[in-house]
Amino acid sequence: MKQIPTDLVPALLMVCAFAAVLVPREAGAQGRVGYPATRAVDAKDVLHGVTIPDPYRWLEDAKDPEVQAWMRAQDDLTRKELARVPERARLLARLKELAYLDSVSAPTKRGSRLFLTRRHATKEKSVVYWKEGKAGEEKVLFDPNGWSKDGSAGLGDWQASHDGTKVVYQLKENNSDEATLRVIDVATGKVSEIDVIPGGKYATASWTPDGSGFYYTWLPTDPKIPVDERPGHQEVRFHRLGEDPAKDRVVHGKLGDPTAFLSATLSRNGRWLVLYVQYGWTSNDVLYRDLADPTQADRWTPLVVGTEAQWGVEVFGDRFFVTTNDGAPRSRVFEVDPLRPARKEWKEVVPERKDATLVSASVLGGRLALNYLKDASSLLEVRELDGALVREVKLPGLGTVDGPFGLPDEDEAYYSFESYTTPREIHATSMKTGVQELWFRLTVPVDPSAYEVEQVFFPSKDGTRLSMFLVHRKGMKRDGAARTILYGYGGFQVSETPHFSAMLYPWLEEGGVWAAVNLRGGGEYGEEWHRDGMLLKKQNTFDDFLAAARWLSAEKVTSPERLAIYGGSNGGLLVGAAMTQEPKAFSAVLCAVPLLDMVRYHLFGSGRTWISEYGSADDPKQLAALLAYSPYHAVKTGTAYPATLLLSADSDDRVDPMHARKLAAALQAATTGGPVLLRIERNAGHGGADMVKSAVESRADEYAFVLAHTKGQ
Repeated sequence: MKQIPTDLVPALLMVCAFAAVLVPREAGAQGRVGYPATRAVDAKDVLHGVTIPDPYRWLEDAKDPEVQAWMRAQDDLTRKELARVPERARLLARLKELAYLDSVSAPTKRGSRLFLTRRHATKEKSVVYWKEGKAGEEKVLFDPNGWSKDGSAGLGDWQASHDGTKVVYQLKENNSDEATLRVIDVATGKVSEIDVIPGGKYATASWTPDGSGFYYTWLPTDPKIPVDERPGHQEVRFHRLGEDPAKDRVVHGKLGDPTAFLSATLSRNGRWLVLYVQYGWTSNDVLYRDLADPTQADRWTPLVVGTEAQWGVEVFGDRFFVTTNDGAPRSRVFEVDPLRPARKEWKEVVPERKDATLVSASVLGGRLALNYLKDASSLLEVRELDGALVREVKLPGLGTVDGPFGLPDEDEAYYSFESYTTPREIHATSMKTGVQELWFRLTVPVDPSAYEVEQVFFPSKDGTRLSMFLVHRKGMKRDGAARTILYGYGGFQVSETPHFSAMLYPWLEEGGVWAAVNLRGGGEYGEEWHRDGMLLKKQNTFDDFLAAARWLSAEKVTSPERLAIYGGSNGGLLVGAAMTQEPKAFSAVLCAVPLLDMVRYHLFGSGRTWISEYGSADDPKQLAALLAYSPYHAVKTGTAYPATLLLSADSDDRVDPMHARKLAAALQAATTGGPVLLRIERNAGHGGADMVKSAVESRADEYAFVLAHTKGQ
């Protein structure tokens, strides 16, 4: 057994002292506050010579009848308590007015057909339509509203063939990540009974030019394979329509590495098959095949292998446009001849910008469309393929661009723009002339002009400059009296940028402030920013978040008794760490689908695929870092923790719900502060239940909880 390095022993002694206080008070103490009885067990791990107690390990097994009964009791208590909040009924009614809206996506052109998604004010789920040309009549392709009575069957990703005659799509049960691939004939609406492929959890289909088949990532569904090892069994396969999927040709076999991902894309001309081997969120390998050359069609040619960088390839004709952060943390673009792939032959066409981070580079209408972030707000450029600047697209202000989208050899493209106070707009644009027209604008029953967005900058604990967006009523007094929700994520290169959400407005209408902070670990300022908030530097993310909370109080935007924090998934880890490290800084916590037990996270759900981001307890130095902030292990008996609402989903196969269960039990036993409630969404995966009514109910509960447990003006 490896031993802890000598220089890390003091830190581990400290965190093990925290872990020791996980042992709960007697059940009678729980009973006095009305929680369901929760037993503790004498479970522990001994890792690298360190003993780590785990008294609620029994709550990891969701199939255990005792755990199921405990979950029902916790959820029943939570819903009863939330229903008692006087403001909840008003909030729910207002949220319904704002959530049931008519909306539409930008169209996707394939052959002569257009595909688009509509959200109807009268339906719970979005509907996918198709039509012949711009003037054609819209016809339903997918309407998931009728797929199940309880809404548990959902539509995942879908990809139309290049001629628009077929669509392959993911069918999901309980809105989880697990999926089965199906194929539908667009004209007839008939779903193939032959082309049914289980194991489509990570699948994104890449069609052949003639629509006869597609490449996809396959994951075995054999229950004998341990869940934490399944990702290591991914394969890239080719499926020919009408043939038995069990006989699909394996294009690239399994890696045997559960921390990596496999995927492949085929160029539109069918010549170049590009393979990606993704190692977490920091690096990947790229290989390719020339299918037009019989001597190369079954041989992978390395483009880049073994670098500590990320690479993306956009194929246009017989040229590769490669976007990378190698030697350029904010990314740049190269043109590459795949017949001469040596690095010395590459031509840099878009150098790295020092003031902005390149988010994406696409070939549209024979030109490069470049989407940047500058201080967490979008900037859009169009350049020639040789990198010469054509124009910068004028945007309305601080906000977020999605896209542009289109085809590499067709002039028309679409992009959307939105901000906290600008409902989503979709613009059609000519890549050649730059002429634009408004294609769609979301209409909402609210007046955003009554509110304003500020972007503020302030130092973190170590002096690093941070940015944060504040949304509030115009003319708000800074007297510390405004209730505020501080939101953050800070991980996996995810950038927190200004997005419009109609369901934010009930909070603003209550006089509340929404604060969204850009944390290290995200992607706003490039790969260095990401790496400064991962692995042994993860504490920087929490320090940034706590600095934001202190700034909000120091600048009299709010005060600790009026401040709530909110985060989901990796953001759930964020708020869990923040509230256990500095519980007096907040009055309420919204912790959704979170990671919280950082010693055992990699053994559940998709946990092994995140080791490159967090590290693993298998490594002694990484264990020390994980234990130093793991929220579950940081809970101390007799501490007045903020009121906490944990939001979980019964079918979350990405972040196992055991995290929320174990922290709920630990906090309920330990806290002398506010209540600790566990809400469990039914027929829901990591992203929720995929129905408007479910999102509305959840948001009403969140706002009601914060109003009940923060001080009013």
